[in-house]
Amino acid sequence: MKPLFQGACTALVTPFRLDFVHTEAYDQLLDRQMKAGIAALVVCGTTGESATMSDTERLDLIGHTVDYVRGRCKVIAGTGSNHTAHAVTLSKEAEKLGADGLLLVSPYYNKATEAGLIAHYTAIADQVHIPCIAYNVPSRTGVDIPVSVYRALAAHPNFCGVKEAGGDVGKIARIRQACGPEFFIWSGNDDQTVPVMALGGLGVISVLSNLYPETVVRLTGLCLAGRYREAANLQAALMPIIDALFCEVNPIPVKAALRL
Repeated sequence: MKPLFQGACTALVTPFRLDFVHTEAYDQLLDRQMKAGIAALVVCGTTGESATMSDTERLDLIGHTVDYVRGRCKVIAGTGSNHTAHAVTLSKEAEKLGADGLLLVSPYYNKATEAGLIAHYTAIADQVHIPCIAYNVPSRTGVDIPVSVYRALAAHPNFCGVKEAGGDVGKIARIRQACGPEFFIWSGNDDQTVPVMALGGLGVISVLSNLYPETVVRLTGLCLAGRYREAANLQAALMPIIDALFCEVNPIPVKAALRL
């Protein structure tokens, strides 16, 4: 399997006007991202506030993004849920709308067992024909996906890798060892982009790139070119803004920053 993308992917915010998605502002964000050379966009992820959007809003936004982008970058739809059948339905609809891949958060609140996680993810991947990325974010879901689950998912033809936001850099090496080089890893934390890529990660699914897409493209490009000393210096310089973007629950700070 080829990676869905390499380099910088933005976990895009969803601008609202009262109770509706602000499409005009959203299109301005899309233009800026593509002008910066972003490799992919995650639509309706955590940063996009999918948990508080209706199914109609989510699917309308995914379809709009696919139509607007027109293949200029990859569009990855956030279709995860703690309700397996619901996630299957959203995933199938996103595929019909033309999404290039799916980002599937682990079942939140349920606190699934290892066998339950494998069953949940497999049930979704069995019903679609586009690449699936598992999303491990234990600070949100209450469960840290174990490496053994990744090993099982790596055997599924539709699972291409993981967005790892658990904060354990050592786990990246363990995933590589257990799953091999064709189960791709992307950092889910902006403050760990360089170490994750140094251990074989292919890029980052970033909050920071909502604000500074050109900079995150440059950062990941340095890593992909093996220029880790320069990348480390840039990562260090970005830490104050990264820390500021997580001073409150995401996406509150990044939306405030975008407004400014």
